[in-house]
Amino acid sequence: MTRANVKDATAQPAQTRRARRRILRAAASIAAAWSAAATLAQSPPPARFELDELTIADLQQRMEGGRATARSIAEQYLARIEAIDRGGPALHSVIELNPDALAIASRLDDERRSGRVRGPLHGIPVLLKDNIATADRMMTTAGSLALAGVKPPADAFVAARLREAGAVILGKTNLSEWANFRSTHSSSGWSGRGGQTRNPYALDRNPSGSSSGSGAAVAANLAAAAIGTETDGSIVSPSTSNGLVGIKPTLGLVSRSGIVPIAHSQDTAGPMARTVADAAAILSAIAAPDPSDPATTTRRPAGGVDYLRALDANGLRGARIGVVRNKLFGYNAAADAVAEAAIAEMKKQGAVIVDPANIPTLGKFGDSEFEVLLYEFKADLNKYLTALGPASPVHSLKDVIAFNAAHAREEMPYFGQEIMTMAESKGPLTTPAYRTALAKNHRLSREMGIDLVMTRNRLDALVAPTGAPAWLTDLVLGDSSLANSDAPSTITSVAGYPHITVPAGSFRGLPIGVSFFGRAWSEPTLIKLAYAYEQATKHRRPPSFAPSADTSETTAARPTR
Repeated sequence: MTRANVKDATAQPAQTRRARRRILRAAASIAAAWSAAATLAQSPPPARFELDELTIADLQQRMEGGRATARSIAEQYLARIEAIDRGGPALHSVIELNPDALAIASRLDDERRSGRVRGPLHGIPVLLKDNIATADRMMTTAGSLALAGVKPPADAFVAARLREAGAVILGKTNLSEWANFRSTHSSSGWSGRGGQTRNPYALDRNPSGSSSGSGAAVAANLAAAAIGTETDGSIVSPSTSNGLVGIKPTLGLVSRSGIVPIAHSQDTAGPMARTVADAAAILSAIAAPDPSDPATTTRRPAGGVDYLRALDANGLRGARIGVVRNKLFGYNAAADAVAEAAIAEMKKQGAVIVDPANIPTLGKFGDSEFEVLLYEFKADLNKYLTALGPASPVHSLKDVIAFNAAHAREEMPYFGQEIMTMAESKGPLTTPAYRTALAKNHRLSREMGIDLVMTRNRLDALVAPTGAPAWLTDLVLGDSSLANSDAPSTITSVAGYPHITVPAGSFRGLPIGVSFFGRAWSEPTLIKLAYAYEQATKHRRPPSFAPSADTSETTAARPTR
């Protein structure tokens, strides 16, 4: 086996052979799963699930009342994963199960019996995206076979916070490999290790990404909630495509330590859940300062981080909300129609609608954003891989590129690694071109962007469609152009500002969300507005696991009632 720049590659032939066998077994299992895909996609819809659509509060009530235990709930979700993620419609959303999940749940049951309940997440099963490190018997691979079998040195800070809060980590979710920073024509939700994740609302549709498995799994009721990560759209886009609430926090609210990176100026983790309350509960648990991530210690929001206190069913009353029409409307008629209905409902609920509240800099920093990501990806990934130590077969981006080339049949059957190659050609973060691009991004997205329009119009938040309905998965040509449409995720990610998407309707059975976004550290306000909208509309619907979109509907998009 050939690897470039891997220390002692020839000194450990047995280890190399074991790694090669591991890779081939993983690739073979993926191929076997896909050979049965057509049959599985035509299977009957899954049987009714006892825990369907239950919230975190619902699950807590069951445990408090003695009707369920943390272990019995975990067992039910694990059976559900086996039935519809491995079998049935075969979503391929869960890449690995935690072999210790039931033992952890039993220990939490013992704590409850002894009178200790850690909080709202005690005994609640959650899933983590497979770029979030766990120092247990699970792998953390970012979907790549290059990291198969590698054990991180420690839990990611987010994983540790969830464990401390009493959550049961059921497993890891599939994702767009390397968080979709590998190829210019990738298919969102595909990884060399996990294959292609399917959208549970229409199995031939894409779940979006890169937190594809987190979105599909939570939508399909495979766990109470999940953690995704976002550099630009990777929490909110799969959330809107899978009928979920997704929160992309302010940069620095949630630690990135122990998460396989793309770019430190934009990366963050955040919750993906079926309700605003559940997402708020998860965010409260994971938001904390971490000495290993300086971005979390330099600035913190005032008033603590119990976001459940922000839930207010009357939260829209008197709120000033601006509609960002330039660039963010007009690319998809269905998304526009759903957003218009959502804005009308906000006004009905007492919001003051400022329309338009356009952001003049939208569309003016796309190239410089990509330039920054290329520089930071090389620097940040090299740092992460080096920290894995000698047990890892790759220690740099250059090693990953060489690994993919050497294992092209398993890693590159559908698309290449053009973005990785571009990133590898970049210099250090002291390069003037990088610093100039980063300063431009912050200036145009912050003081000349979101901050400017909110100050000028005295706004509490901005709204726009989150994105278009799910596109068809295409392993030949890659993601549809809809995947690259203008969306609020770009300016919020470049600025490092918060962004929440909430289910707002559907088109031909495919969910569509509406986005609330605003200034840095405005999560309490955005959660209040999103919760009030959610409670007034209740648009979330469970998936149908249909083979394809419902073409029997009229062509008009509509809110779900």
